[in-house]
Amino acid sequence: MELNATSLGKHLAQHPYNRVRLLSAGVEVSGPRHEYLIPFNQLISVACKRGMVWGELEFTLPDGKVVRLHGTEWQETQRFYHYFQRVWQQWSDEMSEVSAGVLTAQGDKLRALDSQGAWLSRRDLPALQQQIEDTLSALPLPLARLESFPACAADYALCRAWLREGEEKRRARNHNWTARMLEQHAAFFATVESSPLNRSQAEAVVNGESSVLVLAGAGSGKTSVLVARAGWLLRHGDATADQILLLAFGREAAAEMNERIQSRLQTQAITARTFHALALHIIEQGSSKKPRVSVLESDGAQRRALLIAHWRQQCSEKKAQANGWRQWLSEELGWTLPEGAFWQDDALAARLATRLERWLSLIRLHGGAQATMIEQAPEAIRDGVARRLRLMAPLVKAWKTALKEEGAIDFSGLIHQAVNILEKGRFISPWKHILVDEFQDISPQRAALLHALRQQNKRVSLFAVGDDWQAIYRFSGAEVSLTTDFHPHFGEGDRCVLDTTYRFTTRIGEMANAFIQQNPQQLKKPLNSLSSGHKKSIVLLPEDQLGALLDKLSGYARADQRILLLARYHHLRPALLDKAGTRWPHLNLAFMTIHASKGQQADYVIVLGLHTGHDGFPAPARESLIEQGLLPTPEAFPDAEERRLAYVAMTRAKEQVWLLFDPTRPSPFVAIFNRLGIPQLRKP
Repeated sequence: MELNATSLGKHLAQHPYNRVRLLSAGVEVSGPRHEYLIPFNQLISVACKRGMVWGELEFTLPDGKVVRLHGTEWQETQRFYHYFQRVWQQWSDEMSEVSAGVLTAQGDKLRALDSQGAWLSRRDLPALQQQIEDTLSALPLPLARLESFPACAADYALCRAWLREGEEKRRARNHNWTARMLEQHAAFFATVESSPLNRSQAEAVVNGESSVLVLAGAGSGKTSVLVARAGWLLRHGDATADQILLLAFGREAAAEMNERIQSRLQTQAITARTFHALALHIIEQGSSKKPRVSVLESDGAQRRALLIAHWRQQCSEKKAQANGWRQWLSEELGWTLPEGAFWQDDALAARLATRLERWLSLIRLHGGAQATMIEQAPEAIRDGVARRLRLMAPLVKAWKTALKEEGAIDFSGLIHQAVNILEKGRFISPWKHILVDEFQDISPQRAALLHALRQQNKRVSLFAVGDDWQAIYRFSGAEVSLTTDFHPHFGEGDRCVLDTTYRFTTRIGEMANAFIQQNPQQLKKPLNSLSSGHKKSIVLLPEDQLGALLDKLSGYARADQRILLLARYHHLRPALLDKAGTRWPHLNLAFMTIHASKGQQADYVIVLGLHTGHDGFPAPARESLIEQGLLPTPEAFPDAEERRLAYVAMTRAKEQVWLLFDPTRPSPFVAIFNRLGIPQLRKP
C-alpha cells in the first residue's frame, strides 16, 4: 500500500518527500531526489494531521528527528494512516512480547543482585551497566516506546535506573547486603576478637571494594579489624589462607599480629610479614637464591665505622673532596671544624657518622641513578643537591662493595630487587587479598612493591588500615599523601572510618581532634569516645611543676596504672626521674620519645618540652639539602608533621594529659592549645 501527494500538492508543497510506501516491517518515504527508509524498529510515533487543503503524515524517529509527507489528499491520507496503524500495532505487539521476555530476564538478574552473597564493587558496576546496554541494544522495539507496553515498562524502568543512577543503587544494594551479613554472621563479629566488633569495625571488615582505606583513629581497634578481616575472608569463602597476605612495618608488629591471628582465628596458615620479609621471599622464589641481609643493617657500630673509614680516606686522598666536605659541614650545617686534617678529629667523626648513615639510607631508599635523583630535586636546590650527592658517591660505592664482598643485600636493595622480579614476571603472586597495617607509614618504595604485586592480577584487593593523623615518619621516607590521596594512587574503592576510640575520654579526643584538624590536608573523620571525662582531662602546666605533679599523682595513681612521660628528644628526660624509685616508689613511671610511644598507651601522659629553641617542639626545620632533595615534599601547612607528633603524644592517654611548657619561651603550640580551650593551670 502506498500514498502519493496530488499533482497540485507536489507543486505547492515543494517538499522533498511526496510518496510513502508501506513495506513488510517499515515504510519508505521518497521524492524526486530523496528516499528515506524507516524500519518499524526505528519508528517512535506517527501522526496524521489535516491542513487547510491537504493531509500530512509525520514520522518521528529517535533523537527527535522527524520525516514529513505533505500534499496528500485528506481522505486517502486517513485511509493509509489507519491501515498503517493496524499493521504497525500488530508488529509492535509481537515485538513487545519478544522485548518483554528479554527485559524480564534482565530484570530478574538485577533483582537477584539484592540476594547474592557477594559485594558489588565499583569496578563491577561498568560491566553490569554494559550488560544492560547490550540487552537494550538487542531489543526489536525502540527504547522510547518500551514504557507504553505494560509487559515491558517495569523491567525497562529498572534497567534505566541502573544506567542512570548506578552508583546510588550500588551503594544502596551494598548497604542492604552489609546489614544482612552483619545479622547473619552476628556470632562471628561478637567473638572473633576478645570484645565484640562495633558497627563501623564490622562494616569495614565486610567491605568488598578492591581498594579499601580504613581510617583507624588512635585506640579505635585497628588490629581487631585486621584480624577480623582475615577471618571474614576465610569464613565467607573469599580466599583460602594462602591467598591472604598480611603486612606490617616492623617485626614486633608482625609478631603481635601473628599471635592475635593464632589466638583468635585458631590458624597458623596466615602469617603476617614485614615488607622486608616479603621481599626476601619474592627474591628467593623468583631467583632461586636465598638472599642474606647484611650484618651492616643490624650492627650500627660496624656500619658507622665503615662509613667514617671511607669518608676519611676520600678526604685524605682527594683535596677537592676534603674542600667539598669542609664547605658542606661548615656552611650548611654550621659546624666548627678544626684547621688542617679535620677528618681525623674523632669527635667530629662521631658526630658526622649518624648523618652519613641517614644520607646513605635516603640515597639507597631512592634507588635511582644519581642523575635521576638530581633531576627530581626541586630546581631551587638542585645544584646543591648535586654537589652533595657527588661527595656521597664514594661512600655509596664503598657500601655496595662491602655488600658484594659479604655476599649480602641491604634493606633498600631487598625492596628494589623484589619489585624488579615481579615486573619481569619471575615470581607470580599467589595472593588475592593484601592487608596492610599502619598504612600511614608507607613510603614510595614500599608502595611500588604493592603496585607490582597488584599489577600481576587486576582482581587483587588492597585493604589498608592506618591514620593520616598519626603519620610521623617522613624523615625515614614515609609519604603521607599516599594515604590522604589513597584512591588516586591505588585505584577506586571505599574509605571506611572506625569512629569509636576505646582509649581516651571525649574531652581528650575533642581537644586533640580539633588541634590536628586545623590542618585542612588531614582527612576529616569523627572519633567518638565511650567516656566523657572532665574539663581538666587535658591541661597546660608550667614545666617546673613536674615534681609537684608527680607528688600529687603518687597520692591517687595505683601501682598498676602506667604514667608515661613523653618528649621530642631523648636528652629531655627529666633528671628527677633518676630518684623516682625512692621518692615515688609506687608510681609506675616510664619515659620515652614521642616517636617511640607510637602504638603505646598509658593511664596518664605527661608531655614535656613544649618550648622554643634548637630542641623545641615543634622542632625547627633543619633538613639538609640532600634530605630536602630526596625526602617526600613537605606539606604547605606549618609544622604539619610536628602537629601529628603532638597528636600522637596526647592520644596515648586513657584518663589525663598534662602538657608541660616553659613560660619564658613557650612553644607556638601553647597559644593554639589556649585558643582551643585547654585550661592553663599554675600548679597541679
